[in-house]
Amino acid sequence: MSIFDEEPKRKKVVHEIGQDLSMLSVDELGERIAILKREVERLETESVLKGAQREQAAALFKI
Repeated sequence: MSIFDEEPKRKKVVHEIGQDLSMLSVDELGERIAILKREVERLETESVLKGAQREQAAALFKI
């Protein structure tokens, strides 16, 4: 057992904003588009939830 066994596993970076896309195939581009669309949906859902929480707090404290 080495000291490196306890290091947290890093997630593989699937896409980096602004990276060079010229070497990717059409299939790879499609996969990345699908991944990014799912991430946008996740962000939008979280934004709606946060907005609702803010409205509830404002109503509770009459802000």
